[in-house]
Amino acid sequence: MALKHYFILFLVSISVTACGVYSFTGAKVNANTKTFQVNYFQNNSTLIEPGLDLDFTNALTDLLLNQTNLSLVKSNGDLVYEGEITEYRISPTTATADNTAAQNRLTISVNVRFYNKQDEESEFEKRFSFFYDYAGTSQLVGTQKVTAIDEIFERLTQDIFNASLAQW
Repeated sequence: MALKHYFILFLVSISVTACGVYSFTGAKVNANTKTFQVNYFQNNSTLIEPGLDLDFTNALTDLLLNQTNLSLVKSNGDLVYEGEITEYRISPTTATADNTAAQNRLTISVNVRFYNKQDEESEFEKRFSFFYDYAGTSQLVGTQKVTAIDEIFERLTQDIFNASLAQW
């Protein structure tokens, strides 16, 4: 009976090590990479939403802290994320017979520059954009605005993570 347990343990250990190191987030980080830094993402959009820049910078930092085992540093990070918010726009997407908006869309875009000291070929400058649709009869204020921005930031930060570390 003990021989059977050892055999099963042996098969499981071979299976796990044969597949290499696996990350549930899909991150492929060089073993020498220990730190990252997220520089302040300034809001350069034509429509300025107060606090959006700091909220986005914090959202990206939080995602990287939660999905990697890297340490956050203020300078000289092995991985560096920087850029700017280039678009914060509210626009109608559909109209009613009365020529009013039936649905509006909030779009936020960011330009990201990613630097990797361990793998310069993975570096990029890229634009990421996502949107949130809401009823044309409602105003984008209060909890609806918070929900919209949170949903957009969740998608943007995950897309940035995938492009830089998961390379999807």
